[in-house]
This record gives sequence, C-alpha cells and structure tokens, in this order.
Amino acid sequence: MNDCLFFGRNKNPILIKNESDKIKKPIQFKFENENENENENENENENEKQIKQISTSYFSTIFLFKNGKAIEYLNNSKQNPQKIQIEENIQKVTVGFQNEAILTIEGNVFAKGMNINPKNPKEFINISSLIEDKNDRIIQDIVSGIGSIYLLTSNQNAYGIGLNNFGQLGFDFKTLYKTEKPILMMKNVSKIFSGNYSNHVILNSNQELFVCGYNKYGQLGLGESRKEEEKIHKLTKIQNIPKGKIIDIQYGWAHSIMLIEDENENENENENENENQNPKRKLYSCGDYEYNGLGKNRDTYEFTEIKSSLFENDDDIILDFSVGNFHTLILTSKSKLIGFGDNLFGELGNGDTNNQLIPIQIELPKLRFNENISNYHVSCGYYNSFLYYSSLSFSNLEEDLIKLFRRKEFCNISFKTENGEIIEAHKLILKYRLNQNQNEKLQEIISKKSIKESNQIFEMIYSNRIINPKLYSEIKEIINSNEKIEETMKRIYLNENENEKDFIIERKEKQYKFPKLILIMRSELYRGMFLSVTNDTSNKVTDYSELSNKSFQIFEYWIYSNQIKDGIQITQEIIDELETGIDYFQLNQTNPNLFDLLIKKFKN
Repeated sequence: MNDCLFFGRNKNPILIKNESDKIKKPIQFKFENENENENENENENENEKQIKQISTSYFSTIFLFKNGKAIEYLNNSKQNPQKIQIEENIQKVTVGFQNEAILTIEGNVFAKGMNINPKNPKEFINISSLIEDKNDRIIQDIVSGIGSIYLLTSNQNAYGIGLNNFGQLGFDFKTLYKTEKPILMMKNVSKIFSGNYSNHVILNSNQELFVCGYNKYGQLGLGESRKEEEKIHKLTKIQNIPKGKIIDIQYGWAHSIMLIEDENENENENENENENQNPKRKLYSCGDYEYNGLGKNRDTYEFTEIKSSLFENDDDIILDFSVGNFHTLILTSKSKLIGFGDNLFGELGNGDTNNQLIPIQIELPKLRFNENISNYHVSCGYYNSFLYYSSLSFSNLEEDLIKLFRRKEFCNISFKTENGEIIEAHKLILKYRLNQNQNEKLQEIISKKSIKESNQIFEMIYSNRIINPKLYSEIKEIINSNEKIEETMKRIYLNENENEKDFIIERKEKQYKFPKLILIMRSELYRGMFLSVTNDTSNKVTDYSELSNKSFQIFEYWIYSNQIKDGIQITQEIIDELETGIDYFQLNQTNPNLFDLLIKKFKN
C-alpha cells in the first residue's frame, strides 16, 4: 500500500479512528476495511488502495485510487468511508465547501451539493450534460470553490455552476445569485484555477490571468487600489504578474499562492548545454499577512516572491505545494516538507499548535520511497494535511508519453504554424499514427493553425484521444486509429530496425541499448527517472550484473513484449533471480506482470 501521512484536525470528518482531535505530528493513514469480500482477488483489494489523488475540505475528503474508483469520508457518516458509485472510471476529484465534483475519463462531470442539486444534495448528477451547447460537453478539467464548481471543456471554454453570492461566477451577484446549470464564463481558456477553500476563480488564457470573486483581503492580486473591494463580480485581468510559466495558483481564505517556473531565455540551438538542467521554480503570494498564510510578515496586494533559505537552493526544486484555509505546505526535491500559516489543530505537523508567519521545515518519518520524492504530493484541507505517495500510473500511459514526447531530445521532425512558429514532433509516432505518407497533409493543416491548436492536434495524434472535436474532424482522415499506443510502441521496437534505443544498461562489461519509452511502460523506477522534474540525466544502469544469461534474455524480451519468450525453460533459480530484480526495479505494476507469467509458465 502507498505511504500516506496525515496530521491536523481529525474531526468533521473523523479520518482516523481512536486518535485525538488534534494530530500534531505526521502519522500513517490507514483505510478502514469495510466488509471486504474474502473471495476477492487480493491484488485487486491492494490496488484499490493505490492512491492517485486526495481532495479535502471542511465537510468531506475524497480519495481517488488508480483503478478509477473513489471513496469519501463525510462529516455525518459513521466514520467508515463511502464508496462513490459512478460507473465510469474517475480521473480527477475536487472537493469544495459543501460541494464535490468528479471528472471521468469519458469527459463527464458528476457533482453534488446544496447549490448544485438542491432537491437531493447528496446525489451525484451529471452537470456536464446540462451545458446548452451539445458540442461543448466533453470536460477536460474541474475545480471547486465555496458553493460553486468550474468546468473547462475540450473546446477551451470555462463554465461555472452554483453560488454567485460574491461574484465568483463572473456575474453581478444582484442579478444572478446562483445557477443550477453551467453558464459560460470565458472562451479561449488554457487552464482554470480555484481556491478549493475560498469563493473565487482564476482563469488563465494565453498566460493572461483573469480573476473574480471574494477580495476582502486583497487576495485576488489586483493591487493596492482594488484591495478595499470585497466583491469582484466581473472577470478582471491581473496587470502585474511575475515573469515565467505559471504552474499553479491556489487560494486560501485571505491569501493566494502562485508557483512560477523560470522560462529558458536561451533558445539558441547551438547553446544547449543547459537544456537538461531543471528550471528554477519560485513561489509568490498576496493577501493579508495577519491570517498567517503569506509566508512573510507584511501585507501585499500584488504577487510578490516568498523568500526563504529553505527552498532557494539552486539544486532544490519545488515539486508540489498545497494551500489550505489558512496554511500552506511545500514539498521540495531535497525531500523537505516546508510549511507556514495557522497551526491551531497541528496542521503544520511540527509537533505544536503555534502559528508560523514564515516558512519552517517539518520533520518527517522515513518514507518508503524516499529516494523518489517526486512521486509524493501534498494536499491541504481546512485544518488538516496529507502527504501521500502517488507514482505515475500505468493507466495514464498515454498522458505520460505525451509529456515525454514534448522533450526536445525526442522531437526530430518540424512543422510550421500559421505565424511561422516551429513545432516539433516525434518521427516514430507519426510514422505509425498517421496513414501512409500523410506528413505533407498534416503540414498543410498545421500551416493554418495557431501554436495552441497545433499542440492540441499533436496530442490527439499521440494519444488517439479526442481533445478538441473541431480540430479532430480536420485530421481524422489522416490518422490510423486502429492501435492503442502501447501496441504501437511494441511494434515499433520489436519489428522495425529504428535506432531509437537510447538508454544503456551495462551488464558484465557488455552494453545493451533500450528505448526509454519501453522502460517507462514497464518500470516505475524508470518512469520516475525519465519523467520526473528531478530526473537522473545519467544514461547507464549497472545493476543487472547478477542475472544469468538466460534470466537476462527473459527480462530483455519481456521489456519489449510483455511476454515470456517461447522455448525457454523456467527453473526455480531463474524465478528467484528475477524476483529480486522485479522488486528492485518496481516492475510489479504491469498487467500481466513478469512474476505472474514466470510462475504460470513454471507450473505448466
């Protein structure tokens, strides 16, 4: 089971039985075993506890697992978690104040709450189906605020539903107090953000930020002149935002935190020595410092950098952060958990209940996967906190590969957009994703599109998933959609003589080349190495020297095909050798996994 630590208020709901209301230091979180069927497959029960995401607020907490199922702890339940009965696989959950929303892989959104479904607030209803434009009902992202939920569609349109009492839906609260149907807030939106614990929303369109909602403490970042306005009921552009790529923005009750990644100013192709260096990330905040959430001891009504020696080291990168009602947690690549803000219930996990105006480091127990801290995440609620292990999921293989393909080392064919901008694509994927000799046709389509639309087109080609129906209608004739991406990868590397095998494994003074794409599919260790922000740039692994020739042949064939090679006799010695390797290289999450195949063939 994954590591999951909990600290803070253990009430409303009660998350851990037989513990006090205030848990001041991180302790292991364990799920209740609620009437599990003894005849169920043990591996499936364990898989149900592989956490993908945690979303928590005042009245409820939802755990999403990697098998697409979720459970929720409710304030008025009997302490045991309730399974969420949604037939479709769930890919994201979000919990606000008195509302919850679930995004499924199919792009549907189910939500519940008094302001969403007043006739039956405890029942999930499909709110995406209520969007008037039927061509705009495929949802890409969701976030929650107080009494309201926000949807981002595959057509890059943002909708809001629920309360508008503070103008958090972008309309005058006097004319629209609430709505039970999604209403269009803004078009051409690339990302949506929201404070799960405050009532406002932020929309990001082409790196321009627009805000609306509750602003009593100047937390919307509109500047000194707007700090006295309690309600901003019209989407308003933030004029002064820090330079760089916006990674995330989260809001608490009286403060906001923004994570910015420095953009690489050196784009000269001849000066790529620093290409693989990790970009610097910085935190900025604004709002009222008296509520302890700014990470500094003065008010600020524009986003200003949070200074701390705890995360200013060039070798230490901010991997993740989460904002609660009045506190903030930060996780860095040096395995440091840092926090600041209110600490009334021990939500900072430092052993006391003293508030902290400036960042402090929190002592952690030894983590099971401490060497791969990039797989950990933080999630803050109103008065509690989680630190949990959630590795990249094999069920999200397409999503992970898209991220990998964006790295320049894999991009080896170029296309020009309508503005003459260059977008690079992966030659091998295009070779097997497109019908024969369609690169020229693809260039003709791209030449009439913006860089944003071009990126969406390539994501649809890579993943064989409809992200933008309008764009898909233009490219569907040139796409070969008969294969899943894993089958494509297998065929590329098994049947073709393409020299894309760029990761070297040394064994007994002999070198073996393996494609990174295949290793990512098979091993969690390599997934963390290649896809993580803190990836290891080394291209050699030497830990296979103990395997016999026969065991290594089995391993090598399985890496490519996920099968045991015919004609090889399996012995107990081979099983023992490979069992050690399976554990070390974290190969046990594939389906079917190598060990199960070995045992089956051994018994036969």
